[in-house]
Amino acid sequence: MDNLNSEFKAFGRNIESISVYYGLFLILWGIIVSFMAKSSSLTSYIPSYIGLIIFLFSILSIKFPSNKKIFMHIVAVIGLVTFLGGLDIIRLVIKGSLFSNFWADISKVMMLFSGLYFVILCFKSFRHARKVSSEQNN
Repeated sequence: MDNLNSEFKAFGRNIESISVYYGLFLILWGIIVSFMAKSSSLTSYIPSYIGLIIFLFSILSIKFPSNKKIFMHIVAVIGLVTFLGGLDIIRLVIKGSLFSNFWADISKVMMLFSGLYFVILCFKSFRHARKVSSEQNN
């Protein structure tokens, strides 16, 4: 891998920056979907709660670089939770009630695919960091 001294980037941004934006996206998604669905249920804000955790730990990883590794691992685990939450869509497909609650199901689809992609980016970032560390130790 060339340019091992640089940090992992996707879309021209490092993983911490991507995580901040992803957290903000989830926060806004939950608020907008809850508003669009005219939902008074706290569960409609689940993407916002998840996004808030991702956002906060991403900011902490930027503000406290000495603890970046632990904060970004927490972010990755929460990203995995996002993906796993989206897997509930499979239950709805099997049950035959997909899109019976349109906005909730759209949120699950969004969480499934965005969570999966985010976890893949986190994994690639961790793998890149390990390669850089290994090269620097040799």
